[in-house]
Amino acid sequence: MALRILVAEDEFITAFDLCDTFEEAGYEVEGPHAGISSAMLACQKERPDVALLDIELVDGLSLELAQKLLDENVPVILHSEPEDTRALAMRFPKATTLVKPCPPAKLLGAVSRALTPA
Repeated sequence: MALRILVAEDEFITAFDLCDTFEEAGYEVEGPHAGISSAMLACQKERPDVALLDIELVDGLSLELAQKLLDENVPVILHSEPEDTRALAMRFPKATTLVKPCPPAKLLGAVSRALTPA
């Protein structure tokens, strides 16, 4: 069975590009979710193997969801604007932070590293 990646991204084109990238790499994609509420509901239904979260979604910030997933030992990749990444890295030291836009190869490498136990 393929590993599941939750994608929470509110920018339509970016969201579908991310999903296509993951599907082409053989992952099962949950999403894209434009809002926190739908992403949280998806996590409650079935826990993802890894989550890619944009910080600013249509219904607020995904910080609470990121912390919840990290507390449940789900690897989290925070995909955000350049000015946000330093603060995010300090707040969530266990998460991976990537600057938007992120090239597909770098994104897939981050997912692979997140899924590989240290």
